Formats: sequence, C-alpha cells, structure tokens
Amino acid sequence: MSQRYRVAILGATGAVGTELLELLEERDFPLSELKLLSSPRSAGKSLTFKGQAITVEAVTAESFKDVDILLASAGGSTSKQWAQAAVDAGAVVIDNSSAFRMDPEVPLVVPEVNPDAAKAHKGIIANPNCTTILMTVALWPLHQVQPIRRILAATYQSASGAGARAMEELKTQSQAILDGKEPKPEILPHPIAFNLFPHNSPLKDNGYCEEELKMVNETRKIFGTDEIRISATCVRVPVMRAHSEAINLEFDQPFDLGKARELIAQAPGVQLQEDWQANRFPMPMDVSGKDDVLVGRVRQDLSHDSGLELWICGDQIRKGAALNAVQIAELLAQKQWLSPTTAVA
Repeated sequence: MSQRYRVAILGATGAVGTELLELLEERDFPLSELKLLSSPRSAGKSLTFKGQAITVEAVTAESFKDVDILLASAGGSTSKQWAQAAVDAGAVVIDNSSAFRMDPEVPLVVPEVNPDAAKAHKGIIANPNCTTILMTVALWPLHQVQPIRRILAATYQSASGAGARAMEELKTQSQAILDGKEPKPEILPHPIAFNLFPHNSPLKDNGYCEEELKMVNETRKIFGTDEIRISATCVRVPVMRAHSEAINLEFDQPFDLGKARELIAQAPGVQLQEDWQANRFPMPMDVSGKDDVLVGRVRQDLSHDSGLELWICGDQIRKGAALNAVQIAELLAQKQWLSPTTAVA
C-alpha cells in the first residue's frame, strides 16, 4: 500500500470513534491526512493521533471535501443525513450504523468472510451489527465445508454495545449498589449492574427485537443465502465490553468434531481456546482490547446427530465495530477498490 489516503472519522469522540483512531495508528494505516468530525456538541475537543493533537470539527457539508474514506460511527440518523454528501464529494463511506445494512445496493462486509462483496460498492459499504460480525467470523470456516442449515443463538451483550455512556452507567450503578443505594438507569431502560435483561432494542410484532432480527437478516446477506434458518435471543448483561454468544448449529449430516476444531483453529480472525480439564473456555476478559474472536466448548449436540454447540467471545468495540471497519478500509486500499462500480456483488 504505497499510496496514502485522506481519512475522516465521523463520530470521533464516541466509544467506537476513539477505537477507530487507535486502530488507524496501531495498524499504521497509510494516511496522508486525518480529519475528526462530530456533532456541534462535541466539536472543539482534542484527540491525539501519533503524538499529535487533532481538534474535532463539527460536521458540515464541506467536511468531506478532499476525503477518500469516511469511517462513520455516529448512529443511523447521522449516517442517513451525511453519507450521500460524503459520496457526492468523492469519498467512500464505511458505515457502522444500521442505516444501509439491508439496502440491496450496499455491500455488507466482513473481510474474513465476504471480502469480494466490497468491490461492488457504489460509494457506501456497511459494517454489520456487532453480534453478527462475531458470529459469522466464527461460523464461516464451518459453513464453507458443510453448509449450515440452522442457527440458534443466545447472546450475552456488554454495556459497550450501548455506547460509552452505558459503560459509565454500569460503573456508577455498580458502585451505587455496593454503597447500598438504588441504581438509577438513565441510558439503559433497566438497571444493568448485577442484573440482566432482554436486549433493549425495539420489539417487533413477531416478538423478536431489532437486535435479534439483525442477526437473522445480516447473516443471510453476508453468507449469500436465504436458506439458513436462524433464530436469536439477545440479552444485555453487566459486562463492560466484549460480547459472548452460545450457538447451536444444525447441518445436513454429522460434522466431525476434530475437523470442526481444526477449521476454527486455522481460520483468520479466530482462535480456538479450550481447556477441558480446567473447564476453562473464552471469557469477555480474555478478548477485551483484542482483535480475534475466541471460540471454545465445541461439542456434539446431544439432541441432534447433525448438530454442534459452541461458545464464542469477541470485543464488541473492536472486531464487532471499529476493527472490522478499518479492515474494510485496508481491503479497499490494498485492492484499489475506492472507485464505485456498477458491478453486481
């Protein structure tokens, strides 16, 4: 990557935005210029990149002039407001919100799974939901060998999934309870400290919440098939950052356990972590601040000859959001796919 690129981060002061900044520095992305953008409320703050202080600017229509790549992580309404302006100015938008994920014109990309989909972008590439990213990275090596027919997922989602303010709320509520005081929920709908509750995204008429339906619809789009039957139950738990998922898989025929473990261990972006004697498997504290998704407790489903059970943990802010976006940017730079195409994914 000898060429260098002008990059902007929209939502630079948020939990994912600051992680994007850290990853661009850590991975030495080929930058020629970096611009930090936010709402007027956060404008004027200063963030550090490679030892240099950069002032955060309030986003305007003029912000995207001379920007090659916009990493957007400021929420769906903000992305809908500014994404097209960025594209019109010549930037490729890698969007971390749900605004464009199910748009048939917009690629939904996990680089370890469907990198070639990014080539067909028309100016916008969508970053999948955090739980979807973590699950698809872990399941793709199995699906390539024997197509998965059914997925049942139960997620245990950290406060980080609701943003930096929710993480702070977990801290303050925990201290309040330890001090014998009543926890006061402000960001999340219920107390999160020493508690858990079904995911707080809006419920649909079918009884599933938006978060659960994201896992269903996004996984099918990323895998390129509507044939997989998927059901999910998403739960918010009192963990600071990093999500966990219990996953049950059904195949057409039995899947050799040794082969499954071998495929997971060799897959990019995944590590197999199992200590059966010590009953020690992936935990959120193992993956917080780390890139890879950890997979463990791979076992035969006792109720189905062609079923497997596994447990995964991944950092929601990192691989579940910021890292995946930066990897997409790296892919565009490496392949020189920054110009929009009318090709079909």
